[in-house]
Amino acid sequence: MVDGDQVSLATVFREWGRIGCIGFGGPPAHIRLLRQLCVERRGWLDPREFEDAIAVCNLMPGPASTQLAIFCAWRLRGRRGALIGGAAFIVPGLIVILVLSVLFVAGSPPLWVLGAGAGAGGAVPAVAVQAGWSLLIPSWRNRASAVRWAVYLAAGLAAAATIGAWLVLVLLGCGAVELLARHGPRLSGGSAGSAGNAGSAAGGGGTRMNGFAAVPALVLAAGGGVLASVAWVALKVGALSFGGGFVIIPLMQADAVGRYHWMTGAQFLNAVALGQVTPGPVVQTVAVVGYAAAGLAGGLLASAVAFTPSFLIVLLGGPRFDQIRGNQHARAFLNGAGPAAIGAILGSAVTLTRELTHPWQYAVLAGALILLLPLRRGVVLALVSAAAVGVIISLAAGTVSP
Repeated sequence: MVDGDQVSLATVFREWGRIGCIGFGGPPAHIRLLRQLCVERRGWLDPREFEDAIAVCNLMPGPASTQLAIFCAWRLRGRRGALIGGAAFIVPGLIVILVLSVLFVAGSPPLWVLGAGAGAGGAVPAVAVQAGWSLLIPSWRNRASAVRWAVYLAAGLAAAATIGAWLVLVLLGCGAVELLARHGPRLSGGSAGSAGNAGSAAGGGGTRMNGFAAVPALVLAAGGGVLASVAWVALKVGALSFGGGFVIIPLMQADAVGRYHWMTGAQFLNAVALGQVTPGPVVQTVAVVGYAAAGLAGGLLASAVAFTPSFLIVLLGGPRFDQIRGNQHARAFLNGAGPAAIGAILGSAVTLTRELTHPWQYAVLAGALILLLPLRRGVVLALVSAAAVGVIISLAAGTVSP
């Protein structure tokens, strides 16, 4: 395995930026590209260490593939490598999604844009179903109790479909219930030491991280109430997305559409679609929400705040990743929160379907389900095809709703 000191920061910037530019397809594509780079082509990490890193990132809240990209860069060049590699991985997709936001969230977009957005929006609930379905079988195989697993799944689905703004409490509650069910009598003894270790790790790096964590705070101080609300929504997205970006869709939808009225339901569907078809992390959807709320400053702030927890988890906890993976309490918590998160992903399909307003969108939804499930085609293909159908329908009819 190559010594990290032999890998230049310029190499990290170039290679992680390349993945950020070509990483279409969400976490599976990101993990495959990182494995090809770090394990197969360059030999920077051995296969076991890479697989262990994937396992730990899946135990942590936040976008797992982003944390994996930051961890691999940290493993090669420490804190500076993590910051440079993480930024290079995130920024290309951020630029693309903000440029597209100008088109799809504008006050009076052209007809073909409205048609493309409506078509892609019709396929978005199918993407949520596919995302949840792909996680069901692996989660079932790792269940501790079939009954509790089913209860957690149902709780997450019901919460996402009905009380999206409070979904996070359900996820945390399911994790806590499983933790108590498996380790209740022994929690007081082991958790104190773990908390102490975590506290010392945070304390050791806290002063060096103050400048990094303070950047969003400075923007908030300058921007006032709207930016503060954008930051709060983005923080929930970045810190509480167990199981993937679709978990926090109901929460984000409740805030952006229902509570703050930054977007219409149709515009939110467009935001989710843009997060899927652009390269890089799917969590970039929050940048579209930020843009709708406060323009370019809102989009940049939302992205910065949403990804800050991922950087902090790696920068402060990277040296302890081996311990985290072996921590039975962490695994028990995830065994409860994980099925609830999968249920939430499936439940998000319900809330997204409610936003469909044109009859032909349901036909697009059915076609997307066929493409994604029986035919097993990619998400990008399904969304682009749906967008093309929307453009054809809107241009042929002279309106988005024929």
